[in-house]
Amino acid sequence: MEIPTDREIRALHRDHAPSRSSFELVYEHCRLVCSVASQFFAGLDIDADLVRAGALLHDIGVYRLDSTAYVRHGVLGHAVLASLGFPVEICRFASCHTGVGITREDVVRQALPIPVDDYLPRTPEEELVLYADKFHSKRRPPVFLSGDTYAAEVGRFGADKVTRFAALRERYGDPSLDALSRATGYAVV
Repeated sequence: MEIPTDREIRALHRDHAPSRSSFELVYEHCRLVCSVASQFFAGLDIDADLVRAGALLHDIGVYRLDSTAYVRHGVLGHAVLASLGFPVEICRFASCHTGVGITREDVVRQALPIPVDDYLPRTPEEELVLYADKFHSKRRPPVFLSGDTYAAEVGRFGADKVTRFAALRERYGDPSLDALSRATGYAVV
């Protein structure tokens, strides 16, 4: 499988972003998620280049959102990447990073506006991108989220999500966010 370069990924973001401000917000978020994920590479048997590409591409579907529910950005991103000829191993980073994973039961129970399916990471690379994504938010202004803050936020989706996030924290630990916070000026909340 050919993994796109950083330059190619940046060009994809530019090509799909509807505005400069959306490009800057989404692409920066993806770069920060990549930085967070790279903190966990040591000691893991993973394809670091695949994680890098997955982190940089995981939110490409945000550009396709209009007034529809934000939860759709993952499946939209998967469709964008598939339409560009990317293999499923790369497309899945888009569709399987939302929250701590969305199950078929979640889709039905919450009446989510996405096809009924499981959107859970299947590989260590997918799981690492999903996990790293929890520590930065594109809210205005963007912020870094501590593990405790995200644990409290994910609780609104059910105790099973809190348990799943706790297991991820146990497996990977919490990232160091202070240097990223200083470099970007974004608070850690």
